[in-house]
Amino acid sequence: MWGAPAARPKRRDKPHYLGHRDRLRQRAAEGGLSALPDYELLELYLFRAIPRGDVKPLAKALLARFGSVGAVLGASPAELKSVKGVGEAAALDLKLAHEAALRVGREAVGKRAVITSWSQLLAYVKTAMAHEPREQFRVLFLDKKNQLIADEVMNHGTVDHAPVYPREVMRRALELSASAIILVHNHPSGDPTPSSADVDMTRQIVEAGRPLRIAVHDHLVVGRDGTASFKALGLM
Repeated sequence: MWGAPAARPKRRDKPHYLGHRDRLRQRAAEGGLSALPDYELLELYLFRAIPRGDVKPLAKALLARFGSVGAVLGASPAELKSVKGVGEAAALDLKLAHEAALRVGREAVGKRAVITSWSQLLAYVKTAMAHEPREQFRVLFLDKKNQLIADEVMNHGTVDHAPVYPREVMRRALELSASAIILVHNHPSGDPTPSSADVDMTRQIVEAGRPLRIAVHDHLVVGRDGTASFKALGLM
C-alpha cells in the first residue's frame, strides 16, 4: 500500500511590516510630509539608521517616552539610547535633525534686526532650549543695528538653577563689542513663569550694563509650555 501523502509544509505568514516602508514613502510623496502623524514622521527618519525591521513600535515608544517630536529631537544622545532599540546611529541621526533645525532658526534670526524678527527668535530659542533637561543660561549679543553677533551658552546648571555672573556677561559683551543683549534661560519643569530669583538676577545684569551703555532688551524664559518675556510682563 502506498503510504499516506506527505503533509504540506505549513504556510508561513509574511511579517506584517513587509512592504510597509515602501507604502509609507509613497504616501509621504503623494500627500506631503505634513500630512503624516508624528509617529510616521519619526518612522521615516528612523529608516535611515535602522534599514531593516519594523520601526513603528520604536517611533511610538520614543513619543511615549518624550511626549512630542520636538522633545524627541531635543533629548540628549544618552536619553535617546535609554529607549530600547535606539543605538548610536539612530541617536546621531535624530540629533542631526535637531541641529539642522537650530541652524535654520539661527539663520532666520541672524539675517535682520532681532527686534523686527521676534517670532523667529521665539521659535529659535524654543527649539534650542524648551526640552533641555537641565537649566541653561545663554546670551544673544547684538550690534548697534540689533543684529545678532553671537549666541552663546554662558552656563549650565541643575534641573532648577544655572549660576549667572553679571560681570562675566558684561565682560563677554565688551569682548564682542556688543551694544545690547537678550538674556535667555529655560525652565526644565516646563512652566516658563519667571521666579523671584530670575527677576533679581535680571536686575543685577541690567545694572551692570548701565555704566557700560550695554542695554538689556529682554529676558526670555523658555519652557515646554511656552515662552515668557520679562518686557511683556512689565518686569524690566
